[in-house]
Amino acid sequence: MKKVIRKIIPERIILLYHYFVASFAAFYCGFPSKKMIIIGVTGTKGKTSTVNFIWNTLTEGGYKTGIISTANIKIGEKDFLNKYHMTMPGRFTIQKFLSRMVKEGCEICIVETTSEGIKQHRHSGIYYDIAVFTNLSPEHLPSHGGSFEKYKKTKGKMFKNLFACPKKIRNKEMEKIIIANKDNKHADYFMHFNADKKITFGLKEKADFVARNIEETKQGVRFNLKENHFQTGIPGIFNVYNALPAIIICQLFQVKEDLIAKGLLRLKVIPGRMEEMHEGQNFRVFVDYAHEKESMGNVLKTAGNIKNDNGKVIVLLGAEGGGRDKSKRPDMGELAGKMADSVVVSNVDPYEDDPTEIAEDIAVVAEKFGKKREESLFVIEDRRLGIRKALSLAKENDIVLITGKGAEQSMIVDGKEFPWDDREVVKEEIENIKGTV
Repeated sequence: MKKVIRKIIPERIILLYHYFVASFAAFYCGFPSKKMIIIGVTGTKGKTSTVNFIWNTLTEGGYKTGIISTANIKIGEKDFLNKYHMTMPGRFTIQKFLSRMVKEGCEICIVETTSEGIKQHRHSGIYYDIAVFTNLSPEHLPSHGGSFEKYKKTKGKMFKNLFACPKKIRNKEMEKIIIANKDNKHADYFMHFNADKKITFGLKEKADFVARNIEETKQGVRFNLKENHFQTGIPGIFNVYNALPAIIICQLFQVKEDLIAKGLLRLKVIPGRMEEMHEGQNFRVFVDYAHEKESMGNVLKTAGNIKNDNGKVIVLLGAEGGGRDKSKRPDMGELAGKMADSVVVSNVDPYEDDPTEIAEDIAVVAEKFGKKREESLFVIEDRRLGIRKALSLAKENDIVLITGKGAEQSMIVDGKEFPWDDREVVKEEIENIKGTV
């Protein structure tokens, strides 16, 4: 039905409809975002991790905080998975969550804000106070007419709206603040929007906040920021980028440095973001949302850094259908072919597209980079069987990466949505393997 409507009605009319629904939803719920400090986080990757780092450190600092993210939704300490198969749920759903946060005493809410959500006006009626830019790279381009510039400008609307929203009073008038990853070449675009204060972070000299002496361990990452020492409880050097906005924001809210450090270290699990599965197996298994070039490269690099010298890296990956960017498939095949010892290509969310075509777009490139079918490369469309294969290949000290879906709660195959959770399937399949040993 939705496809038929899109063909009949011009997109601008559909988007206008979305705008009016969003505005009415905010009105109906009493404009709850006016009653909290709203932190918007946008970018191509790292948004969910950044949101969770901010939540953890603010909570440690004594602020009751809510979040709406791809993986999870929190209202203070109440935590539940995002079941909506979209980062920003429908407009009434978002506003109802914000309203509930206000009623339950949340002072702050962090909203993961996507280009698709902005395009469909799911951000309308949300009054932002702080805008965080993580990074930008080509993704979701088909949704923006195949144009990277349109994709970038869509994300820019959150920053444009930031200064247009009335300032809130919290003891005193709240400043409008932009926080941006200076290491990304598109940072200047997001920094040019109006704000009372603009702050940059990165791993290089030119940023306001620069992480130094970065050391990756098997359990997390240590780094220094100015005179302070911090450590994450989750592995991956890329998580330094995700942790820096949390430190900056907490400093703005006068959270003590020792509490910020405690909050970063205390965060051991972000659902579906390098989430380690401990089921008594003698190898390590991580479930991660990585589904494009940069994030896939990051998790493969992390696995290579933290594995034992005699360990191998096994990765299960795939790509979405439904009009999603096809150009990323060969990139992911190349990375897996180069950086993993064994590769399993399986379904993610084919939607109505041909799963075999999607899988082969990745597999044929992995072959070009040294992988051999039925030896180090396996194409298994059924995701459960693919996970089973990846786990069965693992020996002691190996690392298995199950990528593409993270903590998503459903899968869409042949246009039909059904319940799915990679983490639960991994647990079940590890138990099956242990039962056959």
